[in-house]
Amino acid sequence: MRYLDHAATTFIRPESRAAMEPFLSERFGNASGIHSAARSVKNAMEEARERAAELLGARRPLEIVFTGGGTEADNLAVAGSALAGDRPRGVITTAVEHEAVLEAGAFVAKLGGSCTIVGVDSTGMVRAEDLLAETDSETAVVSVMAANNEVGTIQPVREIAELMRAEFPEVAVHTDAVQAFVSEDITVQSTGADLISLAAHKFGGPQGVGLLYVRTGHKLEPTIHGGGQEMGRRSGTHNVAGIVGMVAAMEASVADRDAFRKRVGEARDGFEAELSRVVPGLVVNGNTAQRLVQHSHVRFPGISAETLLIRLDQAGICAAAGSACQSGAIDISHVLEAMGFDDVAAGECVRFSFGWVDEASDGAAAAHEVAAVLNAMERVA
Repeated sequence: MRYLDHAATTFIRPESRAAMEPFLSERFGNASGIHSAARSVKNAMEEARERAAELLGARRPLEIVFTGGGTEADNLAVAGSALAGDRPRGVITTAVEHEAVLEAGAFVAKLGGSCTIVGVDSTGMVRAEDLLAETDSETAVVSVMAANNEVGTIQPVREIAELMRAEFPEVAVHTDAVQAFVSEDITVQSTGADLISLAAHKFGGPQGVGLLYVRTGHKLEPTIHGGGQEMGRRSGTHNVAGIVGMVAAMEASVADRDAFRKRVGEARDGFEAELSRVVPGLVVNGNTAQRLVQHSHVRFPGISAETLLIRLDQAGICAAAGSACQSGAIDISHVLEAMGFDDVAAGECVRFSFGWVDEASDGAAAAHEVAAVLNAMERVA
């Protein structure tokens, strides 16, 4: 199998697997309990919280809220911010955000708040000034992803945060850094954000666990109610194995980040260079000067992405169209629509994404394999 869908989920890192193992066997207690078995896992979880806080540059460990993944973290950040207080307030976000943010904003609007969607340019980039123009005293949160999950365009989050802080200091800035963390410097300081979402399975941790950084003093209305865990911000029995596995993967990712950027960037560039050589008219989408090193989102003019993905899968090559978080059939991507693609052009686009297991040489090798599938399709046609 040639796996080129790391943006959907990636292989678990050995450090993460090793960290989890004890909590899948002898250390099985519930972290909310009071006896020794519970205290053992509670201590491990709080140690993991401290390490996560340090990695993100948080001022204190309790600024880290453990969640069931990136989608939950986004919902808590967006809806939780807008619904805190005596009345629902406004959400401002971009047209290329993950559905978790867009749908959370729509939910806030249903409850009497508002959700304003700001457009992007043809590369998927939003202008900080356009977000500021939509902000007012009724705005609770501005949510802009660190980098797009489909085309990989990196957004100017720090510029946005600085502009908002100068003009509207009471407005929180949230960034969904789910795709960016594995390759970009994602900290409180580098982003300037008040809220940061992460999902473990994007950088080598287990699926079904994530976190939300929440700046001290920022109020959230919980979106999951129950036992009051996480200081009342997120109820539910803790996934301790997942939490310690996630933090181990965070540490491994940070330690590997410079090397990751070099080898994976070379793989991606080699992939695109070789594919461009053998595929006439190939178009690379997104902001090619400011995008994630692991993303290659390309258009094959005249070729149906749906058909190509089926043929790639038959050949043992895994790739994607749109977001893997959309269930069921392939739909036209809202990201590409926001970038100005018509239905035909959007339907010719495929996302290839590389991961921590890839070497520089894997890019050209993958391109040859994709080209072979394309050649076979032409012969069949």
